This record gives sequence, C-alpha cells and structure tokens, in this order.
Amino acid sequence: MTVYLDHNATTAVRPEARDAVLDAMSHPGNPSSIHSSGRKAKGVLERAREAIARSIRARAEDVVFTSGGTEANNLAVFSACEAGAKTLIVSAVEHSAVMAAAEASGVAVEILPVNEHGVADLDWLAQRLNGETSTNGPILVSLMAANNETGVIQPVEAAGRIVREAGGLFHVDAVQALGKVDYNVAASLAHYTAFSAHKVGGPQGVGALVLDCDAPVTPRMIGGGQEKGRRCGTENLPGIAGFAAAVEAAVAGRNDFERLTELRDHTIRQIRVGAPDLQVWGEVAERLPNTICLSVEGWPSEIQVIAMDLAGFAVSAGSACSSGKIRRSRVLEAMGASEAHAASALRVSFGYTNTKHDAEAFADAWLSARAKAQRTLATAS
Repeated sequence: MTVYLDHNATTAVRPEARDAVLDAMSHPGNPSSIHSSGRKAKGVLERAREAIARSIRARAEDVVFTSGGTEANNLAVFSACEAGAKTLIVSAVEHSAVMAAAEASGVAVEILPVNEHGVADLDWLAQRLNGETSTNGPILVSLMAANNETGVIQPVEAAGRIVREAGGLFHVDAVQALGKVDYNVAASLAHYTAFSAHKVGGPQGVGALVLDCDAPVTPRMIGGGQEKGRRCGTENLPGIAGFAAAVEAAVAGRNDFERLTELRDHTIRQIRVGAPDLQVWGEVAERLPNTICLSVEGWPSEIQVIAMDLAGFAVSAGSACSSGKIRRSRVLEAMGASEAHAASALRVSFGYTNTKHDAEAFADAWLSARAKAQRTLATAS
C-alpha cells in the first residue's frame, strides 16, 4: 500500500466533505431556480459561502466560486489588466497559474525577488513602488501566501500595506495556506485572494476568489449572471458543499498544525543522521507545518521520485501542476540554488492522514535508496 506524502499536490477528501458532496448530489435543484428545490439548493450554496468566508475572515458576499485555484488566479490577474494595470509585479516564486497568466496578459511583467530563504524582498518592493501613482493605471502585485514547493510563508500583510499605500492592487494566491495555517483575508489587505478546495481535503474542480469591496473585476466567463455576474455558469453545488465542509473540518482541527510540524521536523532530523549533506530549502524561514523541500547533489529529482514510488511512497519534485513533467525548480533557482541542487529537489508534504510511522518509514526508505544510488555511482565510476 502506498504511503501518500504529496498533500501539497492534492489531499485526500475528508469524510465530512465526502458526506456533504453526496448529500448535495442527492437533491436536485439549480440555485438559480425559484421553485422549492431551487431555493433549497440556493440555501446550500449560500450556507457554504458563509462557512468559507467565516473561516478565512472575509465577507460572504465577496466570495466568488470558481473551478479551482487556477481560474481564481487568472480571474484576478486579468481583472487587474482590464482595470488598466500598466505593470504586473509577480514574485519570483509564484505558482505557474499566476506566472503564466501574467506572461499571457500582454502587460509588462516585473519580478519581485526573494532572498536565499525564499522570502520576498519587501525593501525592493517598497523602493520600486515609491512615488508610484495610479494616473496611468494601477500596478498589480502578486505574492503567494505560502509556496507550494518549499512551504515558505510570505509576509503578505506587510506587502499589502506597501501596495495599498502606493495605490496599487494586491493579489494573493492563498491556495497552499488554506487549512495549514490560520489565514486571515482581511488582515492581508488583498484585493484578490485565491483558494482551492482540493488542497484542504475538498473535491477537485472547485475553488474561490475572494474580492475586496474595492477590487475591480471583469468576468472571464459570461452567461446567466451567476455569482453576481462575476463568474457565470451554474455553480458546482456538490463541489462547493464539499469545499465548505472541508474548510470547516480543517479549521476545527487547527491543533493538527503542531502534529504536522513535529512530523516534518522529525523526518528532517532522521534523514540528517544518515545524510549530513542534506539541504532543506527555506529551513530558517517561517514555513507551512507539513512541507519539506530537500536536496542532495548528484541524485536527480526524477530518480528519487521513481525510487520512492517503488518503495511505496508518493512524493514529488517541486510543483505537481506541470502535466507530470519534472523540470528543474525555478523556485529554488530564485533562491540562489546551484543547478545541481535545483535538479535534485524533492518535495515531501504531509497531511491529516499521515502518522509518525509514515514519516519514519519514509526517512528510512529515502536513506536506503540514496545509499543504493551512491553504491551504483561508485561502481560505475
């Protein structure tokens, strides 16, 4: 049986979410219909909206449901462009859903650098925005709440203050933060905040963009006027119900953060005993409690992923959102990693289903596989 350690890619659907999905599927009704079945569906939709908003310190009316984090991020970026954004400043460690949208926007893109720990350089940002005015259109700044590869948590609240003072628009991809830290949308000062259900134990194919009251938004999908015209199309009611149930379960289980932190740190300690040359990326920064990004020179990421899979452990090399492709991590390159280290990065991400035994078994398997790889290399040379 495979031990699943790739929860940053997607996590197991929580029982509460599964029950909510099945319950919503058992009752027909379109939330836009005015008959009793439609009104019941509308009630499910709005209760879910309220539950999610309450969990992230937002207003229910500001939650716009989407097909996932990618659509939510795209809606934010392109809405800012439609509002006249003249420049997009995107952090060097953003997810491809943000980076690719910015590059496809036709608007000038600048990169917000990070330091060797993967934390955004806010001095650079403040200096860049100093003296900026919105005369020719606002600048959009995109800074993720937590990195999907390293788990490094970004100073979004401080960045939000800088952007707001400069009259810019602020966009936060909070997909990885939801359910892993206590996230506060209001405190971030973000105009746009993106979330995804399947990272927190909800179903795949549903997410949300939370809009500040003064955030300009231009729909990318038009039609029947659902979601107040901000994202048209019949809402995925079962998915949304599962999304809300997963978020509520994750919030109720906040004490799991400490347990996941111990799994993370225990794994690192155990591996270091047998591999003192281990590099853990972002280790001294504030990180998600469940995430380890490690590397050792000379052992390619793709070989490690295969070796761990054969040993019964599902892990990944960086982001899992690249159609199964393994490529050198641009996140680690932005942090100053050598080509050899960037090419040998492995991501281990724990979740609510994992135990200390899983962590210890993985560490043993990784050390065993590395020792075998070193023997093979020594024989070949």
